[in-house]
Amino acid sequence: MAIAPFLAMTAAEFLAAPQLPNKIAWMACHFSPYGLGLSNLPRDLPPGSVLLVDDITPPHGHDPVCIAEQLTYVVEEFQCGSVLLDFQRDPSEETRAIAAHLASALPCPTAVSERYAGNLDCPVFLSPVPLSVTLHDHLAPWKGREVWLELSLAGERLTLTESGCDALSLPCPNPDAAGFEEETLHCHYSIAATEKSASFTLWRTVEDLNALLTEAEELGVAGAVGLYQELWKQSLHPEM
Repeated sequence: MAIAPFLAMTAAEFLAAPQLPNKIAWMACHFSPYGLGLSNLPRDLPPGSVLLVDDITPPHGHDPVCIAEQLTYVVEEFQCGSVLLDFQRDPSEETRAIAAHLASALPCPTAVSERYAGNLDCPVFLSPVPLSVTLHDHLAPWKGREVWLELSLAGERLTLTESGCDALSLPCPNPDAAGFEEETLHCHYSIAATEKSASFTLWRTVEDLNALLTEAEELGVAGAVGLYQELWKQSLHPEM
């Protein structure tokens, strides 16, 4: 059975959606430019939803205790199931301190992005599985830890030349394009060759993502989160 992912929605998407998905992740609470806490906190959420906190605006003198109080209020008011700290900037001591405090202070499971989770006793919010890496290998460094997995429909092009291999990320290629199936990597690929190079374009179809989520369930992954704008129309999972 495949994990049913949470769909990450902005405030605008949440308000405009004709029908809300069954599993919602609020995207996202930010470090406030005007105070010591967070901005863009939700005013309403279905029970069991997930809160995302990101560092798109880096912290600057923000108060971990104030942030924990804000998030605790939202978690308890709306009965949120988890908080995910999606901190993707280069690690800083200030963000480390905030992540460490929230991981221990919040009243629900709190997963921290892999950039900051190494020395913390908490679940890990893991980046999307690269198309050229198996899920097993992607999870291996975090064996024994609870893992939440980010999903993405982004593709990848690997170009081989005499000087080596170059990798290029592709924003959401056509998931229905013709190609060869690679069951181990849960992806499809196509090949193009010239006299001086060979390129491999890799992408995931809806079926590939479902297969990936099925393996993730078997390997003990606790949950998965993908963008509403990417996945809502894909019929990725009947429970969505």
